[in-house]
Amino acid sequence: MTAAPDTRTSGADRETRPEMERAHALLVLADGEVFEGEAVGAPAPGGVARGEIVFNTVLSGYQEVITDPSYSGQVVAFTYPHIGNYGVNPADDEAHRPWCRGIVVRDLAERPSSWRATGSLEDFLVRNAVPAISGVDTRRLTRHVREDGAMGCAFGTADESALLAAAVAETGTTGCDLVSEVTTRVPYERGSGRLRVVAYDFGVKETALRFLGQFATVTVVPASFPAARTLELEPDGVFLSNGPGDPAALGALSTTVGELLGKVPMFGVCLGHQLLGAALGARTFKLHFVHHGGNHPVRRLGTGRVEVTSHNHNYAIEKTSLPDSGVTAAEVTHVSLNDGVVEGLRCRRLAAFAVQYHPEAGPGPHDSRYLFEQFRALMEDSA
Repeated sequence: MTAAPDTRTSGADRETRPEMERAHALLVLADGEVFEGEAVGAPAPGGVARGEIVFNTVLSGYQEVITDPSYSGQVVAFTYPHIGNYGVNPADDEAHRPWCRGIVVRDLAERPSSWRATGSLEDFLVRNAVPAISGVDTRRLTRHVREDGAMGCAFGTADESALLAAAVAETGTTGCDLVSEVTTRVPYERGSGRLRVVAYDFGVKETALRFLGQFATVTVVPASFPAARTLELEPDGVFLSNGPGDPAALGALSTTVGELLGKVPMFGVCLGHQLLGAALGARTFKLHFVHHGGNHPVRRLGTGRVEVTSHNHNYAIEKTSLPDSGVTAAEVTHVSLNDGVVEGLRCRRLAAFAVQYHPEAGPGPHDSRYLFEQFRALMEDSA
């Protein structure tokens, strides 16, 4: 396999953007709600940037969020009021470029303060063509999205009527295959561990590959990689990564997962969790205002322990649709303490398990990193 080119943003300079007069901008939601602010980051083409609005509650880790492929098709509003304080560093990129449609902040720091900083967040946004809007009342925005749900939005320097029309026309992520936009086009390798893992790239994050690479040589393959070719590589295990979009629109991918079930140990995260559930016969549904943040409590049912976890998902598995008998019988292993959503499952007879949240964090707490060790043990026990 050939190594993927390292095309991540270098962020080589430490220059900060001089103070300047900001252009007035508006954020308009599909239901007509309007928020005022200032245009920052890269200019929006034609004065309009649009996507599905979601909010994220992390206090730090904005660069990891912005470069997470799972945000493809979305505009991310940060609930923490000050974003950009510590600048950016290429070591924190989760992908070779950002995939979100834009970001919304209360206050964008112009002068980063960190010994690690190689540049400012705004310079990073400009280099990567990511539009943003600052000065928004993000508390009011968050309350509105919590009550009315994730929806289309548009922001920029265009007039309000043009922004409203763009927001209404935004279809969001429902029914969309966004994985095909973010997945790698060619296989590549990470890590040099003793075990062999095939990682399906549905929008995989660099942090997850680093953890896997500590105990395995990881071959990262495109989302459409056939199950037969995966088995030809004779892996000790298969990793199903995170990714964007609606799992119900990814029938071919869940079929591939089904063809691998029972033939090789399997570990899924986020979208990988949903695709594993679909391969077992479960259904998924869209959450009202979705889950994005670094402080979500999850109960591990086997021990009763509460783990604080990193979340980034729009959809969840219907618990009642999971099979409870036969070879594909699935056991719920983790549940959300916020709303009871299924956060983890295990299929004992097929050596497969998955979680809805992000044990690799990046950003977020480290309570659930034991799951990577659990995957290693599962592969060794199945050898």
